[in-house]
Amino acid sequence: MVALSLKICVRQCNVVKTMQFEPSTPVYDACRIIRERVPEAQTGQASDYGLFLSDDDPRKGIWLESGRTLDYYMLRNGDVLEYKKKQRPQKIKMLDGAVKTIMVDDSKTVGELLVTICSRIGITNYEEYSLIQEVMEEKKEDGHETGTLKKDRTLLRDERKMEKLKAKLHTDDDLNWLDHSRTFREQGVEESEMLLLRRKFFYSDQNVDSRDPVQLNLLYVQARDDILNGSHPVSFDKACEFAGIQAQIQFGPHIEQKHKPGFLDLKEFLPKEYVKQRGSEKKIFLNHRICGEMTEIESKVKYVKLARSLPTYGVSFFLVKEKMKSKNKLVPRLLGITKESVMRVEEKTKDVVQEWPLTTVKRWAASPKSFTLDFGEYQESYYSVQTTEGEQISQLIAGYIDIILKKKQSKDRFGLEGDEESTMLEESVSPKKSTILQQQFNRVGRVEHGSVALPGIIRSGSVGGPDNTFNMGTMPSAQQQVTTGQMHRGHMPPLSLAQQALMGTINTSMNAVQLAQADLGEVDNLPPLGQDMASRVWVQNKMDESKHEIHSQVDAITAGTASVVNLTAGDVTDTDYTAVGCAISTISSNLTEMSRGVKLLAALMEEQVGSGQNLMAAARTLAGAVSDLLRSVEPAAGEPRQTVLTAAGSIGQASGDLLRQMGEGETDERFQDILMSLAKAVANAAAMMVLKAKNVAQVAEDTVLQNQVISAATQCALSTSQLVACTKVVSPTISSPVCQEQLVESGKLVDRSVESCVKACLSATDDGELLKQVGAAANTVSQALSDLLQHVRNYASCGEPIGRYDQATDAIMTVTESIFTSMGDAGEMVRQARVLAQATSDLVNAMRSDAEAEVDVDNSKKLLAAAKLLADATARMVEAAKGAAAYPDNEDQQQRLMEAAEGLRVATNAAAQNAIKKKLVNRLEMAAKQAAAAATQTIAAAQNAAASNKNTASHQQLVHSCKAVADHIPQLVQGMRSSQAQPEELNAQLTLIMASQSFLQPGSKMVTSAKSTVPTVMDQAAAMQLGQCAKNLATCLAELRTATQKAHEACGPLEIDSALNAVQTLRSELQDARMAAHDGQLKPLPGESLEKCAQELGSTSKAVGSSMAQLLTCAAQGNEHYTGVAARETAQALKTLAQAARGVAATTKEPQSAAAMLDSAQYVMEGSAMLIHEAHQALVSPGDAESQQRLAQVAKAVSHSLNNCVNCLPGQKDVDMALRSIGEASKKLLVDTLPLCTKPFQEAQTELNSTAAELNHSAGDVVHSSRGTSSQLAVASGKFSEDFDEFLDAGIEMAGHTQCQEDQIQVIGNLKNISMASSKLLLAAKSLSVDPGAANAKNLLAAAARAVTESINQLITLCTQQAPGQKECDNALRELEAVRGLLDNPSEPVNELSYFDCIESVMENSKVLGESMAGISQHCKMGNVPAFGDCVGVASKALCGLTEAAGQASYLVGVSDPNSQSGHEGLVDPIQFARANQAIQMACQNLVDPASSPSQVLSAATIVAKHTSALCNACRLASSKTSNPVARRHFVQSAKEVANTTANLVKTIKALDGDFSEENRNRCRVATTPLIEAVENLSTFSSNPEFASIPAQISNEGTAAQEPIIRSACSMLDSSTMLLETARSLIINPKDPPTWSILAGHSRTVSDSIKSLITSIRDKAPGQRECDYSIDNINKCIRDIEQASLAAVGQSLQGCRDDISLEALQEQLTSSVQEIGHLIDPVNTAARGEAAQLGHKVTQLASYFEPLIMASVGLASKIAGPAAADEHPGPDQNLIRVCLADALCSQGRRRQPQGGPHP
Repeated sequence: MVALSLKICVRQCNVVKTMQFEPSTPVYDACRIIRERVPEAQTGQASDYGLFLSDDDPRKGIWLESGRTLDYYMLRNGDVLEYKKKQRPQKIKMLDGAVKTIMVDDSKTVGELLVTICSRIGITNYEEYSLIQEVMEEKKEDGHETGTLKKDRTLLRDERKMEKLKAKLHTDDDLNWLDHSRTFREQGVEESEMLLLRRKFFYSDQNVDSRDPVQLNLLYVQARDDILNGSHPVSFDKACEFAGIQAQIQFGPHIEQKHKPGFLDLKEFLPKEYVKQRGSEKKIFLNHRICGEMTEIESKVKYVKLARSLPTYGVSFFLVKEKMKSKNKLVPRLLGITKESVMRVEEKTKDVVQEWPLTTVKRWAASPKSFTLDFGEYQESYYSVQTTEGEQISQLIAGYIDIILKKKQSKDRFGLEGDEESTMLEESVSPKKSTILQQQFNRVGRVEHGSVALPGIIRSGSVGGPDNTFNMGTMPSAQQQVTTGQMHRGHMPPLSLAQQALMGTINTSMNAVQLAQADLGEVDNLPPLGQDMASRVWVQNKMDESKHEIHSQVDAITAGTASVVNLTAGDVTDTDYTAVGCAISTISSNLTEMSRGVKLLAALMEEQVGSGQNLMAAARTLAGAVSDLLRSVEPAAGEPRQTVLTAAGSIGQASGDLLRQMGEGETDERFQDILMSLAKAVANAAAMMVLKAKNVAQVAEDTVLQNQVISAATQCALSTSQLVACTKVVSPTISSPVCQEQLVESGKLVDRSVESCVKACLSATDDGELLKQVGAAANTVSQALSDLLQHVRNYASCGEPIGRYDQATDAIMTVTESIFTSMGDAGEMVRQARVLAQATSDLVNAMRSDAEAEVDVDNSKKLLAAAKLLADATARMVEAAKGAAAYPDNEDQQQRLMEAAEGLRVATNAAAQNAIKKKLVNRLEMAAKQAAAAATQTIAAAQNAAASNKNTASHQQLVHSCKAVADHIPQLVQGMRSSQAQPEELNAQLTLIMASQSFLQPGSKMVTSAKSTVPTVMDQAAAMQLGQCAKNLATCLAELRTATQKAHEACGPLEIDSALNAVQTLRSELQDARMAAHDGQLKPLPGESLEKCAQELGSTSKAVGSSMAQLLTCAAQGNEHYTGVAARETAQALKTLAQAARGVAATTKEPQSAAAMLDSAQYVMEGSAMLIHEAHQALVSPGDAESQQRLAQVAKAVSHSLNNCVNCLPGQKDVDMALRSIGEASKKLLVDTLPLCTKPFQEAQTELNSTAAELNHSAGDVVHSSRGTSSQLAVASGKFSEDFDEFLDAGIEMAGHTQCQEDQIQVIGNLKNISMASSKLLLAAKSLSVDPGAANAKNLLAAAARAVTESINQLITLCTQQAPGQKECDNALRELEAVRGLLDNPSEPVNELSYFDCIESVMENSKVLGESMAGISQHCKMGNVPAFGDCVGVASKALCGLTEAAGQASYLVGVSDPNSQSGHEGLVDPIQFARANQAIQMACQNLVDPASSPSQVLSAATIVAKHTSALCNACRLASSKTSNPVARRHFVQSAKEVANTTANLVKTIKALDGDFSEENRNRCRVATTPLIEAVENLSTFSSNPEFASIPAQISNEGTAAQEPIIRSACSMLDSSTMLLETARSLIINPKDPPTWSILAGHSRTVSDSIKSLITSIRDKAPGQRECDYSIDNINKCIRDIEQASLAAVGQSLQGCRDDISLEALQEQLTSSVQEIGHLIDPVNTAARGEAAQLGHKVTQLASYFEPLIMASVGLASKIAGPAAADEHPGPDQNLIRVCLADALCSQGRRRQPQGGPHP
C-alpha cells in the first residue's frame, strides 16, 4: 500500500514536519509515532493530545478519533494535520452569577462534556441540564444564525406584535440552547466566550432537597428569576410570600429594628406589576417574620417547594399561532412542554386550555415554519401550529423521552447512571400496557417522525439542513398482548429450587403485606380515657412503647431492604436466595407487627389534629413501597436492576416520612446531609473512574479483555448506584447498628467492584499513563468510600462528649499499672511517668475547658476543683519522677514515685467520676435500646417461623418465653426513655438499671428457646431469620449485662431511696384516682375488666407479701445491698398492685366499692412507704431491738392493709360475711351448758339429716361458684353460711338429747370440726376466686369440700339412730358425691401419684372393691348389719381411691399429649409448704393441748420433725436453683430459722415427755410460737408467683384422650351409687327377689366399668404413641442415611440443595446435634418416673433427627467433587448411624410402661 505523506504541525511550537504513514494506521498509533519522532511533541500527557484536521471555517474542522484509521478520513498527500492539545478552558456561568473555568476536551460533544462540567460543579443528573450561548446583538440580527422569529424592519405588523408578546411572556424560544450532539467548536463557541448553565428538563427535580445544596441553589435562582420576570404568573399574596422567603434567604431571620419599610429594593423581590402596590413591603416583612429561625438552606427548600406548586412550574413555553375554530384566522397561543404532557395555554393568563399526556402522542413533525402533533386514536385530527421554533420543540420532546428511556432501561446505561436521583425516582410515564419496542434509525430526508406512544422512543440526534427540508423519524405502533393462565417463558431457564423457595417466601410476604395494608385503613378504637395521673401516664407509656417498637421495626425493614439490595447485586447464579428470603421475611413480619403498633399510636395521637391520620397514611405508603419491592425482586419477573433500586429508595423515603410523622426522625440532620454528600462523592469518583476505564477499553486490542473492562466498569457503576440507593434507604434509620452494617456491606461491594475494574484494566493494556489514571481514579473512589464508611463508624460512638475524659482516664489507669509493675527499673518508671504526666495534662485541660463552657455555676466550680486536685497530684508525681531520675538506684525514690502514681490514680477516679458515670449510663441506655429492639425482632421472627415449625414442644416453649420477654420490654423502654429525658435524675437511672436487670433472665431464656427451635423450622428463610435474631439478641444481652453491672457500680446502692420515691409516686397516683372516682371521671384503661383486675390484684398480693418478707429478713440481717434489691422488688410488686386496684375501682359499678378499694390501696402504699423507711433505719442501726420491733409492727400493719385491700374485691366481702357468720354461730359451742331440747329425738334426728344434706350440697355449690363469677360466689357463700347455721342448731339440739357427758363432749367436738372445715372451705374458695391460676388451688378447694363431708359423716354416725345399715350407706353416698368433682375437667394434678402409681392404685382398689361388694351381698343375705356397714365403708374408700387414681391418670394422659403445653416445675412447691404449715400448726396445737396423751405428744413431735426437715431440704434445694441472690439468701436464712426453732421445741418436748407438768407444757407452748411464725413467714415467702410452677395447658387432643378414662370412671361412680342405694334397701328387706336382681345388675355394671377403666388407662399410657412414631421416624432416617452413604461411595450423591447455603447447613447440623445431646437426660428422666413429660421429650428428640439427616446429606453433597464427597461422609455418617441406632434402641425400651418404670 502506498504510504501517505502528511504535514504534521505541532501547534504548541508551530513546528511543521512532513511524515509518512500507512493509510491503515490507527490515529492512536499515528499520535504515538509523532511523539516518538518529533521531540517538540513530547511534552505533557499523551492522552491530552490529538490530531486535528483544520478547515478555513473553524466550525468545519474535525478531531480525528483514536480508534479510526487515517484512510477513514480520506486524507491526501500534503494535507496538514495539527498535533495539539485537546484540552481548552471554558468559562461556565451559573444562574446565581458564579463563574467557573473548567478544562474541557475540545473533541467531545456538548453531551459528553456536560458529564465533566456537572460533576465538577457537584451535579449528578447531568442529562437534565444544558448550556446556553448568550448571543450578541449582531448575531441576533443575523437571521440564519438562530431559529427564532426574524427581528428586522421588514417584519409585518402582526409579527412585531408577536415579538413584543414573546418578550413579555419570556418564552423559551429566545434561549439559544447548544446542541448536545455537536462540539463547542462546531457551534462556534470560542474559548473566551461564557456559557450559561441552566436546567432544561424538569424531570427529577422533585428529589432535590437540602441534601443537594448545589442543585438546590440553582433551582432556587432559576425559580426566583422566572417569578420576578413574569414567566410564572403569581398572585399578589403569593408574590409577597415568595418575597418574604427570599428576604429570609438574603438577610437571615427577621429583625424588627432593621427590617422596616424602605429597606428593600422591591424590583429585586416582586414582579414589576406589584412593585408599586401599596403595603407590599409590609406584607413581605410579615411573611419574612413567619420564617422564624429558618436557615438559608431550609428557606431555599421552602421557596423551591412553594414554586413547584405553581401550575407553570417545569413547563417550557413556546409562542405559536393556531387556527381559530371554524374561522380561517391564526391567533397567538402558548404551547407548553413538560415531562408528562403537551399543553395548550392561554397566552395572557397562562391558564391551561387543553392537555395531552405524552403517552398519547403518536408522531410529530417539525418544519421551518410549523409544528404538527399526531395523537393517533386519542384524537381525530392533527394539532398543527405555526412557529419557527418547531425544531426546538421537537428536541425538547425528544430530550424528555431520552431521559425516560435512560431511567427505565438502567441496565443499558454507562457512567453516572447510578446517581442518587435514579434510586429515588418515582415519576413514570409508561401506561399500564405491555409494550414491545423496536429500535429505528433516523434517515435524512424531508421529514422526521418520533413517537412516545408507549412508553417512549429511541432516537438519535437530528441533522440540520436547508430551510426547505426537514427530518422525520417514525416508530411502529404499540403492540399489546394479553396472556391468561400460566405464563411460560420458553427462552428462560426454569427456576431453581432456591428461586422457587424465594418465590414462596415472596408470595407469603406479599399476602402479609396486603393484609397489613388493608388493616391500616382505620385506627384502633380506644375506649374513652380519663384524665387522672395513671391514665396520662398510661397514654404516655403506650406512646413511648409504640414509638420504640415501630422505630425498631422500621429499622429492621430498612435494614432488610438494604440487605435485599446488597444480596441481589451480583450474578444471578451467585445469589444467596435463602438470605434474600430471610431479608424479605424480616421485612414482611416487621411490617405486619408495625401495622398493629401504628394503629394504636395513631389512636393515641388523635388529640393532635390530623397527626393520627397522617401517620396512618405514611404507614400505608410504606406498605405500598414494600409491595413494590417484593414485586421487583421476584425471580420470575426479570425486572431491571433500576426497578429494584427505585423501589428500595421509595422504602427509605417512606420510612423517613413515617418516623417524622410520629416524631422519631433522626435528629442529626447534619449527619444525614454529610452522609448523602459523601455518597455522592463516591458516585462522582466512580463516574470518573468509569470514564478512565472507557479510555482503557478503547485502546484494548483483545476483544475479550475489552469486554471484561467494560463489564467491570459497568459493575462498578452499578455497585456505586447501589451504594447511593442503600444510603438513601438506611439514612432515616442510620442510628440502628443493623442499618449501619448494611451500609458498610454495600461499601464493601463497591470496593470489590473497584478492585475488579482495576484488575481488568491491568490485564487489558500496558499503557502506563492510562493505568496511572485508572489507579488514581480508583484511589479517589477508595478514599471517598473510606470517608463514607468512617463517617458511619463515627456515628456509632458519637454523642459522647466525655470521650476525652474516657481516653485520658484509660491512659492514666494503664500507665499507672505499668509503673507498679516496673518497680525496680527506674528508667522505665520515669519514662512511664512522662506519659502519665501528658495524659493527666490532657485531662486537666479538658476539664478546665468544660468548666468554662458550663452554664451551671456549681458544676463549673466542681470541675475546676477536681481539675485542681488532679493538677496537684500530677505535680507531686512529677517531683517524685524527678527524684527517681536523679537517683535511679534509690529504692525510696522509686517507692515515692509509685505512691505518687497511686495518689494520681485515686485523684483521677475522683475527678472523672461524674464523666465516667455519664458515659456508663449512656452506654446502658444504648444497650437497653438495642436489647429491646433485638427482642422485638426476635418475637417477630418467632411468630413468622411458627407456621413452619414441626416441633410443637419447642414452639410452645418459644411462645412462652416470647410472652415473658414481651411483658418486660415496656419496662425497659420506659426506663430507657425516662433516663434519656432526665439525664441528671438518679431515680430515672436506677429505674433503667432495675429494668435492665429484670430483662436479662427472660431474654436469655428466649435466646435458648429460639436456638433450639431453629433446626425444626422447615422454611429456611424463616429459620435463618430466627437464628440471626437470636444471635443478635444474645450479643445485645451480653452488652446489656456488662453495661448494667458497670452502671450499677457507678450509680451506687441507692435502691432503697428509689423504691421509697416509687411508692410515694404510686400513692399520689392513687390519690389522684380517688379524686377522679369521687367526680365520676375514673375510666378503665384499655383491656381492663373487673375479673381480670381482680385476679391480678389477688395474685399480686402474694408477690407483695413475699417481697416484704424478703425485705424484713434482709433488713434484720443488716445487709444493705440485699435490702435494696428487696425494696426494689417490693416497689415493683406494689406498682402492679396499685394498677390492679385502680382497674378494679374503675370497672366496678358501685362508687362506694371503688372508693373503698382505692382507700385500702392507699393505706397499703402508706404502710409500705413506712416499712421501707423503717427498713432503711434498721440498716443504719443494725441489731437495735427497738428498730426491729418497729419494723415488725409496721410489717403487721402492712399485712393487715393488704388483706383489707384483697377483701375489698367483689365477692370477697360476702365470703368474709359468711366466715364471720360461721364464727358467730360457732360461739354457741363455747357455752358451759347446752340449752334444753325443744324437739323430740326422732324429729331432731330427721332435721339433722336434712340440714346435713343441705350443707353438703351447699359445699358443692361453693366449689362450683368459686370457678365462676364473683356474684355467684357471693350467693353460694351466703347460702352456705345459712345452711351451716341451721345445721349447727340441729347439731346442738341433737347434742342435748345425748345423755352421756362424754358423748356430749364428742358431739360438740365434731361440730367444732365441722365449723373449722367450713371456714377452711370458704377460705379456699376465696383464695381460688382471687387467684384462679394459683398452683393446685382447685384441688385444695376440692379437698376442703371433702373434709366438710367427712366431718358431717362423723357427726351423723355418732348422733343418729337409724334402721340397720342406713347410716353407713348415707355416709358412703355423700363421700361419692364429694369426689365426683375430681372428674370435672381434670386440668390439675389430683395428687402426687405417677402414672405407674395410678395403675397400681387402680388395681389394688379394684381388688378391694370386688371383695367388699361380695361382702355387701353376702352380709345382706345373712343379715349381719355390722359387717355390712364395714363392707360399705371399705367399698366407699376404694371407690374414692379409684376416682382419685382415674382423675390423676386422666390428667397425666392429657398433659402428655404432644399438642398440650407441659407445665414447668417452679422453684418451690407452694402446696408442699402450705401442707407442712398446716400440719405443723395442728401438731403444735396437740402438743399444748392439756388433754393430749404421751403417745399423742410423741406423734405430734414426729410430725413436726418430719415436716420441718422437709421444709429445710426444700429451702436448700431452692437456694441452689435460684439465680436471684436475695431469694437465695432468704431461703438459706429461713431454713436456719426453722431448724433452730425446731431444735428448741424438741428440747422442750423431751422435757415434757419426762415430766408432764404444767410448767413444761408452758415452756412447750412458748417454744411453738417462734416455730409457727418462722413456718408462716416461709410459707408467705414461698407463695410468690415468681417461684410457683407453671401449670400445664391441656390441648383439645389431650382432652379427647382423657375422655375414655373419665367416661369409665363416671360410669363406675354412677353404678356404685345405685348399687349402694339398692344395698341400703336390701339390708332392711333382704327377702325381696327383684331387688336382688337389680343389685346383681349394678354389680356387673361396676365390674365392667372398672375393667374399662383399667383398659383405658393402659391403652392411653403417656408416651406410647409418641415412642411408636419416633421409632418409625428414626427407622426412616436410618434408611435415608444408608442410601446417602451408598450414593456417596458410588460418587452419585444427588442430595445437593441449592436453596440452602453451606453455612446454613453447617449451622443446622451443629444445632441439631447440640439439641439432641441436651434432650438425652430429660428423656431418660421422663422414662424413669415422669410419664407426663415422656411424650413431649420423645417427640422433641425425634424431631431433630430429620433436620440432622437433611443437613448431613446436603453438606456432603455440597463438598466440591465426588471424590471429596466420598472422603467426608464416611466417618460423619457412620457416627450418625450409631447415633440413630442408639436412639432407636432407647425408644424401644421407653415404650414399655407395663409394670412400672424400667431402669
